Amino acid sequence: MKLKIAIVLLTVCIGTKAQTNCENAVAIQAGLHNAVFVNGSTPPVIICTNGVNNMLTKGIWYSYTPTSTYTTSIRSSVTGYPDTDTRLHVYSGVCNNLVCVTGDDDSGNGTTALATFTAVENTTYFIVFDDNWSNENFVFNLQENTYVPQPFTPQYFELEGSKCAIADLNGDYLDDIISPTIVNSVNVLYQNPDGGAFIPQTLSTPTIRYRPSWSIAVGDYDNNGYNDLLYGDSAGASLVLANSNGTAFNTLLESSQYIFSQRTNFVDINNDGHLDAFVCHDFEPNCYFLNDGNSGFTFHQGGLGDYPTGGNYGSIWVDYDNDGDVDLFIAKCRGGSNQAALDELLRNNGDGTFTNVAQQAGFADLHQSWSAAWADFDNDGDMDVMIGAYGGYNKLMRNDGNTVFTDVSSGSGLGTSTSNEHISHDFDNDGFVDLSSGSGLMHNNGDMTFSPVNVSFYAAAVGDLNNDGFLDILNYNAIYYGNPNGNNWIKILLQGTTSNRNGIGARVEILGNGDGWTKQIRDVRSGEGFKYMSSLNTHFGLGQTDALDMVVVKWPSGTVDYIPNPTINQSLMVVEGSFPLSRLDANADKFTLYPNPAKETLNIKSSNNFSAIKASIYSLDGKLAAQEDISNSAISVRHLTKGTYVIVLHDKNQKSITTKFIKE
Repeated sequence: MKLKIAIVLLTVCIGTKAQTNCENAVAIQAGLHNAVFVNGSTPPVIICTNGVNNMLTKGIWYSYTPTSTYTTSIRSSVTGYPDTDTRLHVYSGVCNNLVCVTGDDDSGNGTTALATFTAVENTTYFIVFDDNWSNENFVFNLQENTYVPQPFTPQYFELEGSKCAIADLNGDYLDDIISPTIVNSVNVLYQNPDGGAFIPQTLSTPTIRYRPSWSIAVGDYDNNGYNDLLYGDSAGASLVLANSNGTAFNTLLESSQYIFSQRTNFVDINNDGHLDAFVCHDFEPNCYFLNDGNSGFTFHQGGLGDYPTGGNYGSIWVDYDNDGDVDLFIAKCRGGSNQAALDELLRNNGDGTFTNVAQQAGFADLHQSWSAAWADFDNDGDMDVMIGAYGGYNKLMRNDGNTVFTDVSSGSGLGTSTSNEHISHDFDNDGFVDLSSGSGLMHNNGDMTFSPVNVSFYAAAVGDLNNDGFLDILNYNAIYYGNPNGNNWIKILLQGTTSNRNGIGARVEILGNGDGWTKQIRDVRSGEGFKYMSSLNTHFGLGQTDALDMVVVKWPSGTVDYIPNPTINQSLMVVEGSFPLSRLDANADKFTLYPNPAKETLNIKSSNNFSAIKASIYSLDGKLAAQEDISNSAISVRHLTKGTYVIVLHDKNQKSITTKFIKE
């Protein structure tokens, strides 16, 4: 009976008009609207959603021009009316040049459509429903809400291939979109340095047996200045090496052994300055290609995850114990009580061997996962981890700084998931690393709790695809551009000399007086989550902090570069060894420290054009040792242990200068 009443309302209360194509699209405003498919109507050609595309025969067209700027929602599930399987597209532009703004298939109730977008005052949008799933009539609601800035803006594009990697492919350090095809080629969208449209190009490859059916990693395996590709397939793994000018992939290295590949990574396992290729094996112990330094390899199996029946899914290389070398965490996946599901944490012993310390660290349980997101979520100087559940509760583990972790999942807001992708990035540039997974985006509240953000994408490849300092996400044929929100940022670009050229395995730190932080850390990684590859550039959000004391880069070789007072809201290029500790003495002519070495008191005599009022003191490993106001041109250093320190002096105009001193 309710259904009959609903149908009566559908035909009586809401008028029906022909909306057969873009040129005669009916103008609508906020409210309920009766959508009727008409024979002979024009289906949309530009598709603004992911997923299956069936044969389209009809379309329902509307135009919408808001009189103010709103956060506008369109939903095809309306109380009192029957739900119909609908698909929605929203365009801007003119009829002969439409551009996708947003679209949706099944985000509403059941299989109904729900899309939200920023509708700009006096801008005309075209709202179109197609018959991809059904041609039944239905009612939809267009609702205008108070404008709330959207964190991301989607832009749709067409590119053949798997579209699962973001990294620089032409040596300009701008993030490009990498899309391997099923034929012997790689399609690339090169980022335009001028900020214009991407530059498409197809790069040839040799005939490849093993393709990225499971995962892809990017890194400069042969140190020639152009990044190479590592493909993980269900039968083996392939290394595809770029030529000397990055215009093609000419060299192919493939495993002769069977590998049911899961996560792949480029990493310098033996720290000889050459990247190795690591591959998780689903059914046997893990494998890796040890780089011979001459564009070849020696194949190894075992020593890095040796459970005989595998279960090795999401590998991620991270310096969890802050000892300067990269360790390995493996998210494991098997059903029931199979011991292959016990996660592994392999500590790098510094001598080419690794020890599984999962039991001591609290990871050796049957929590079923495909990947884990590692980051310093509480900005205390060490790496925490969220181990994503593939059916069940996500697990948040806080690093207590003594190689022991505490489970802080309860009350974290992470809940359950059924996702295989879990990654960590600061998407809003507020200075705290957020989480993204198959269930969307979780905002870091700064206290080891997370809150959901309403987005229409899931974890995938991440990078800065328009070079504006805000991270973007690539999902199939859509780029979700991060919208600038006034927060500051800095990007660190690395070029290794003694270490591998990408600086993979380096620890990058920023030091400053942030809102809730004095230090942030990142590890440079190739391959995170389960499948995708994200930018090799190191990105930090700063919130409203408008200056930094220092950037510290700790290279795999042991070299440490110190860059004082870096300029924010731009990229900083660091070549290994270019900013040694001795460079900090460049500011010595601006002030005098005495006595140096100092035992109890450090006196500060500033120049005429710089008057220091505050001092920050850091140990050489980047830890904040003291921060205090300067009184009578002096500070106490009595409490410091013996050693060399970096001091940053600040004046009343927030300018700062840096040098080093010795505490005896």
